[in-house]
Amino acid sequence: MLRNTREQVALITGASSGIGLELTRKLLEEGWQVIALNRSAVPSGDIPLQQAVQSGQLRIYTVGDLADYESLRYALQEVREKESFIDVLFNNAGGSFHELTYSRQGRETHYELMTVVPYIITMELKELLLKGHLKTVINTSSTALNMIKSFDLEQLERPKKFRKLLGPYAASKLGLSLWTEAVAPWLAKEGILIRSVDPGSNNTLRKGKQSGLPIWLEPIMRYFFAPPTHGASLLLDGAFGEHRGQTGVFVNKGKIQSLPFRAYSEPLLERLQQVYTEEYKLIR
Repeated sequence: MLRNTREQVALITGASSGIGLELTRKLLEEGWQVIALNRSAVPSGDIPLQQAVQSGQLRIYTVGDLADYESLRYALQEVREKESFIDVLFNNAGGSFHELTYSRQGRETHYELMTVVPYIITMELKELLLKGHLKTVINTSSTALNMIKSFDLEQLERPKKFRKLLGPYAASKLGLSLWTEAVAPWLAKEGILIRSVDPGSNNTLRKGKQSGLPIWLEPIMRYFFAPPTHGASLLLDGAFGEHRGQTGVFVNKGKIQSLPFRAYSEPLLERLQQVYTEEYKLIR
């Protein structure tokens, strides 16, 4: 094991850029140990981050593609073998893609990455969470889910049409919050709290990376949205703020919001559990 102390430990997915990177910085500054599950390294020119890597305060586990079960399984196995416990799991990795694509498993990429994979990661790291003090899971959701006019489980996996931001992206975030609500009573029996949190409107545009935003929204994001530090602060508040003792809720601007299409939460959870046991667990 890398650590046997009882310091506070957070695992963050997608910690190499945007909100995840700023969340990493904030936790390191507060003395946390951070486990980063990343596709790429943290910025090489950031001296505090590199010092944290050298000291072991920041430990990076590389996963080629979170939506590829073979790659994900290898990375999570390494985390379980090397880490002693996790206090807070931030399922933060995600993105809005510019076209309709599918994962290696054959499901729409937004759905695979932002609905299915956070469930798998939570299940795979549950034993480490049970060894931690805080036993908390924070899923990064979005108020884009409020724009969904219809919801269908089959359309989540294989949409018939694609719309930037308000199509598969928004539906996948709604799916994430729905299963968060559905799984909460079960996890609570073991002492684990889980919440989904909207990090607000942040400028997460990256130079050289094609955006999945409608063209009219890009300049608005660039000039009027808050920096990713804003989103990181809202995720921290969702984890440690006013609602820290609650589970299954969706936190939006510091308040609990009811979700649309709640009738789908249990069927979706059953489908995710089936994917986890019949697909992911069988990969060798």
